[in-house]
Amino acid sequence: MWNGSRIRLWTTLLPCLAPLYLAFSLYHLTCTVAGGMPSTYTPVDIILLNCGSSRNSTSSDGRTWMGDVDSNKFSPVEQSQNQASIPVSPVQQSSSTEEVPYANARLSLSAFTYMFPVTAGQKFIRLYFYPASYHNFDRFNALFSVKAGRFTLLSNFSASLTADADGGSGDTILREYCVNIEEDRRLNLTFTPSVANSYAFINGIEILSMPLNLYYTPSDDKGFSFLGRPSLYRIENSTALEMVYRLNVGGPHISPTKDTGMFRVWNQDDNYLKIFEQLVLPANNTIELKFTKVPAYTAPEDVYRTARSMGTNNKSFNLTWEFPVDSGFDYLVRLHFCEFQSEITQEQDRVFLIFIANQTAEKAADVMVWSGGKGFPVYREYAVSMIGKEGEKKMNLPVALGASPQDYNDAILNGVEIFKVSTYNGNLAGSNPDPLPFTPPIVETPTPRTKSKNNRTTIFAVVGGGVSGFVVLSILGFLIFRQRKRVKDSGFSNGTTWWGPFSFSTTKSTKTHRSSLPSALCRNFSLAEIRAATNNFDGVFIIGVGGFGDVYKGHIDGGANPVAIKRLKPGSQQGAHEFETEIEMLSQLRHLHLVSLIGYCNEGYEMILVYDYMANGTLRDHLYNTHNPPLSWKQRLEICISAARGLNYLHTGAKHTIIHRDVKTTNILLDEKWEAKVSDFGLSKMGPTSASKTHVSTVVKGSFGYLDPEYFRRQQLTEKSDVYSFGVVLCEVLCARAPIMRSADKKQVSLAEWARQSHRNGKMDQIVDPTLKGEIAPECLNKYCEIAVNCLLDNGIERPSMNDVVWGLEFALQLQESDNKDVGLDGELEIEKKNDEKTLLPKSKIDDSNDSIDTFSSSGVQMSTINSNRNSSGEKSSGRLVVAIGIRAD
Repeated sequence: MWNGSRIRLWTTLLPCLAPLYLAFSLYHLTCTVAGGMPSTYTPVDIILLNCGSSRNSTSSDGRTWMGDVDSNKFSPVEQSQNQASIPVSPVQQSSSTEEVPYANARLSLSAFTYMFPVTAGQKFIRLYFYPASYHNFDRFNALFSVKAGRFTLLSNFSASLTADADGGSGDTILREYCVNIEEDRRLNLTFTPSVANSYAFINGIEILSMPLNLYYTPSDDKGFSFLGRPSLYRIENSTALEMVYRLNVGGPHISPTKDTGMFRVWNQDDNYLKIFEQLVLPANNTIELKFTKVPAYTAPEDVYRTARSMGTNNKSFNLTWEFPVDSGFDYLVRLHFCEFQSEITQEQDRVFLIFIANQTAEKAADVMVWSGGKGFPVYREYAVSMIGKEGEKKMNLPVALGASPQDYNDAILNGVEIFKVSTYNGNLAGSNPDPLPFTPPIVETPTPRTKSKNNRTTIFAVVGGGVSGFVVLSILGFLIFRQRKRVKDSGFSNGTTWWGPFSFSTTKSTKTHRSSLPSALCRNFSLAEIRAATNNFDGVFIIGVGGFGDVYKGHIDGGANPVAIKRLKPGSQQGAHEFETEIEMLSQLRHLHLVSLIGYCNEGYEMILVYDYMANGTLRDHLYNTHNPPLSWKQRLEICISAARGLNYLHTGAKHTIIHRDVKTTNILLDEKWEAKVSDFGLSKMGPTSASKTHVSTVVKGSFGYLDPEYFRRQQLTEKSDVYSFGVVLCEVLCARAPIMRSADKKQVSLAEWARQSHRNGKMDQIVDPTLKGEIAPECLNKYCEIAVNCLLDNGIERPSMNDVVWGLEFALQLQESDNKDVGLDGELEIEKKNDEKTLLPKSKIDDSNDSIDTFSSSGVQMSTINSNRNSSGEKSSGRLVVAIGIRAD
């Protein structure tokens, strides 16, 4: 019963409670069923920075962007006041490019940092780039890194290459990242130019708070499936993410303003589909979505109202998308699902397979089971590690849906999100795309003028040009005459011709000015062709730098063939003589394990060599002071064998002995198949040409740390000098350290000396590259170290020949493979008899009855070779070359 005091109390409270009730009702109307979560999210932190602008501007989506020029809150902190960042505008802006935030940029030749005061929690960071030319700054010189706290977002980033690879120089670039900010921490973004004369720039920065654990794994969640691994995967707060793909599958592009308050972009999926013909595009714009499994802000409703499916009776193919991703990272793959078709009413109505990166992610995917019913959005997450071959920049990450092997024959997908996960050291940066082939501009021939006044002007111009040309040629002829006279007076023979800035000996006639460079054996490029191949020697094409000059990656023959272009700089360590030597040597040498010279350019003051492009760089690049993953021991052995074969050909296979004189790991190049090729013949020397001479007396040349001490003392060059240098290379490969380390302990400064001492003390295993621990078979290590140390003997006569080195290394490889396969003698070997000597040979190695067998002994182990017909380049012309290692049977 209500008494009077209670009635009076409620009469007093009702006016106060009414507004609260109304507010609750309105809130309830704007919320979804999912635990009271609103359909849109309102970020706590919203920072929109129009870099390089001095005023606030409104973008096409209606948002206000603040300028950073003279801003008390957001002006960047400069590392160098002498090279402070400056606000700039593009020289010419594409009409299709939005004005905000791309009409201005912040640009600097030195590092600069933005410090953003934000609340603790998980944030979106979006970086906006417009790779245009800014006043005196060429777009191709933008090469820089970006860090967010401890995370490396971009490294050596070329916005121009990235935009060009995506289909046009006018394209803008948007990169989105997710990071977690700890309590009492600021968000610092640092932009740092990568090399001298490069610059960093940024057009716009957007920072938004994101809902808690939108993409991060909650603390009470064990994680999700890590494909190919037994453990579960978690996205911890200590990691960062880069959004790589976000797609509305089967539906239209969704702009940032139509997202759920986080201004995400949802692209169409058409560009990533492999098959179009038999696909079905179901849609349901009237179904009422019920968010019970995921918050309503997870994705726009339009994502869950459209989809792609296979359709019925389509078991002959998988519904497949392919996504190019950077190699060497883990990826989070989120797949969005919602059943809305009328024919799907209960569990088991549609069951299908899911494959990610060619691995089975789901054997019986049933969206109705996952979500709880029709019209209930849900997503599934998977982690996958994308580790490609060494040197591989990009890989394809396929996502495929397939029919169940039972009676089910359809599959469905509504949306895809793919994120790159930072590595253990906080890196998210991938490699730049390869430069596109440069196409020289087409110069149109002017249309002849018809007016008499213009004709007279043209005639006067032609006459004036002719007179000027005659004067110039006269002066040039006089200078050449003076130069030739000076050459003659200086003691040069009549067989020397001055050509450009240096001289070459002539072989055909002293009356001609033709160089002896062998244009018949290799290609003579014009300077215009070289400039076209390198985009006028653009710095972004540089793949190597040395004392001789720069090496560029270029494309010739209309962009069809990649090449390496070595441009010698004036005053380089390799001058005209070395330039000519390398051309004459390499143009006459062809071998599987020697780098191939394609041609040269000798025009004006340029000395340029064009080689085959070697995709995996130098051997040094994969041993130490590198970000490349370490080579396996077997890879290293095979590389050493290939290089040794190349040197052996120089010593014994060519018409005359050729001594390389500069054998080192930077002159051993690796192609796309990891085949090694010896390069750089600028210091090469012809060996003794008669039996009576055992050496060549010459000025000492070579590289410090690799130089044969006997050659240095006596200035007497033999092929054993190359053997010594190769011994140092073998030690480098084993130990993964430089030949000379001045910072090391006194006994370890010289790698060669340290290796000899360790071998004498029986401690070679202690100097092995730590990444190889436990990988090398003991017998293989002993044989390898024996070869290396013998190459380093002080007396050249005692060193093995390169032929012996080749066989020794092949024997070491056989020992390694035998250990890996754990092959015994039972039933695996058979006895071959020749010249009353017995040798045990693997049966699998003897398969050509036309081969002859030669047997010799080396270091107490008998070695047999099965000879075959081979040409001078080491390639089989008939039969098969087989090497068999055996143990003496008697």
